[in-house]
Amino acid sequence: MAAEDDGLFALPDPYDTPPPGPTAVAEPVGAAAPLAVRMRPRTLSEVVGQAHLLRPGAPLRRLAEGGEVASVLLYGPPGTGKTTLARLLAGAATRHFVALSALSSGVKELRDVMNDARLRRDRQKRQTVLFIDEVHRFSKTQQDALLGAVEDGLVLLVAATTENPSFSVVSPLLSRMLVLQLQSLTEDDVRELLRRAVNDERGLGGAVSLSPEAEAALVRLSAGDARSALTALEATADGVTDTGGTVIDVPAVERAIAETTVRYDRQGDQHHDVVSAFIKAIRGSDPDAALHYLARMLVAGEDPRFIARRLVVHASEDVGLADPTALQAAVAAAQTVQLIGMPEARLALAQATVHLAMAPKSNTVIVGIDEAMADVRAGAVGEIPAHLRKGRYKGARELGNAIGYKYPHRTPEGVLEQQYPPDDLVGKDYYRPTRHGGERVLHERLAKLRRAVRGE
Repeated sequence: MAAEDDGLFALPDPYDTPPPGPTAVAEPVGAAAPLAVRMRPRTLSEVVGQAHLLRPGAPLRRLAEGGEVASVLLYGPPGTGKTTLARLLAGAATRHFVALSALSSGVKELRDVMNDARLRRDRQKRQTVLFIDEVHRFSKTQQDALLGAVEDGLVLLVAATTENPSFSVVSPLLSRMLVLQLQSLTEDDVRELLRRAVNDERGLGGAVSLSPEAEAALVRLSAGDARSALTALEATADGVTDTGGTVIDVPAVERAIAETTVRYDRQGDQHHDVVSAFIKAIRGSDPDAALHYLARMLVAGEDPRFIARRLVVHASEDVGLADPTALQAAVAAAQTVQLIGMPEARLALAQATVHLAMAPKSNTVIVGIDEAMADVRAGAVGEIPAHLRKGRYKGARELGNAIGYKYPHRTPEGVLEQQYPPDDLVGKDYYRPTRHGGERVLHERLAKLRRAVRGE
C-alpha cells in the first residue's frame, strides 16, 4: 500500500490547481479584462481606503499577513474592496482560494468545496479560503451548512455582504466570525484610484489624460464606489480614444455616462436607511434634506406608492393636528400617484414632502391612541355608562339603557357636564395637545371643554 501511495503522489496532484466549475477563481488579467479587474490591488500596500481595518495590529492586517486565523464577515457597500481583501487573505501563507456566489451556488456546491478542502488539507497541509459573495442571499439551510467547516477550521471563511449581518446572517454563523465593517471610499481615495488607473501600465498606461474637472465629475458620480469609478473611467476613455482624442474632459464624461447609478436596494439596508432618513428629515423640519432623500428614492426607482403611503402615515404621526391640512396634502399626493403616475406625480410627492417638513409638529395623536390601546389591552375596559348605551330596542329601558342621557345640542353652548368614559377612566387624559401650530388653539379649547364636560 505504501508503494502504491508513493506512486499515487508521484502523479500530478489535481489539488495543485483550482477545481473546475463554480469554485474556479481564475480571472482574466490581460488587456481584455475590465479596468477594475486589472487594477485590483495585489498587495496590502496598494489597497486604498479602509485604514481603520488595515492599520498595524488591526485584525484584518494580521489575517492578511498570515499571523492570525479567523473567519471574517466583510460588511459594507459595493465597491469598497471586499473581494480584493478576500483575495489578499488567501494569498497569506499560500492559502488556496475558492470563490462562490450565493446567487448561483447551493448546498451541493458547498459540500463539494468542503470535500476538496479536506483532501487539500490532508494531502498538502494547505488551508482553503472560501470566499462567499452576497452571503445574505444564502438561505438559513445553506448558511447552517457552513457551521461545521467554520467551527473545525476546515475552511477559512471570508463572507461578504452589503446587508446588515445582524438581520441577514444566522446567529450561529455570525458568532463564529469576526465582523468587519467597510466604509465607502472618500473622495480622496477615489481620486487616488483614478490617477493610478490613468498612469499605471495595468490600466490606461498614460494613453489619455484626465482634466481636473472630469476627475471631479467621476469622483462625484462614483459615490465612494471604486468599481463604479473605474468602470466609468474606462467607458469614458474608450469614447475618447475611439475618436482619436487623448484628453478626458467633462463633455466626454457626460457622453459616456448618462446618469449615475444610485446605490439603493429596494429590499436591503439602503432602502430602509434612505426611508428612515427621509422621515427623520421631515420630522426634523428640514425640507431640503427631505427633498434630497425623496430624489434618491425616485431616481433609484422606488415605488412612488410606497413613498406616498409613508407621507400619509407621517402626516398623522408627526404633524397631526398641529397642521390639520397636512393629512389632506399627503392623501392628495397619494391620489395623484394613483391617477397620474410618474414622472408627473413626483411634483405632488415633492409638494407634500415640503408641506409636511415645514408644518408645525405634534405627535400627540399617535401618543394618545397608543396609550388608549395599551390601556385596553391591559384590561381597562370597564362598563359603558348606562346612559350612553343604545336605548332604541324593546327592553332597553328596563335595563336602564339611555336613561339620563343629556343631549348637548339642547344647550346654547353645545357642551354640558356628563360622564362619557367608563368609571375607571374618568379624568384620564389621552390627548394632550402641544402649543405648536394649530394645536395652540386646541390646547386652550380642550382645557375649557374638559372643565365643562367633567365639571371641574
